[in-house]
Amino acid sequence: MLPIDPHADRGRRAWVSCPRCLDDKDCGDCGAGRNCREHWRYLLGTTGSLLHVQCPRCAYLWDHETRFRGGHTATR
Repeated sequence: MLPIDPHADRGRRAWVSCPRCLDDKDCGDCGAGRNCREHWRYLLGTTGSLLHVQCPRCAYLWDHETRFRGGHTATR
């Protein structure tokens, strides 16, 4: 298991599912799309629409693509 990133800050959080431990799979709040008190991830940084996150339970590090492109408009 990896250690928690030294730059991780409990004040910077993301609510996305951890692909390794899936600890939020039976959570009613998470299943309904609400931010719950237990299943948050450390938000380590962003690059455009890509979140760099770490799970505080299993310490897994990964990038999560939000597909949100704020400020950009589609061209046809």
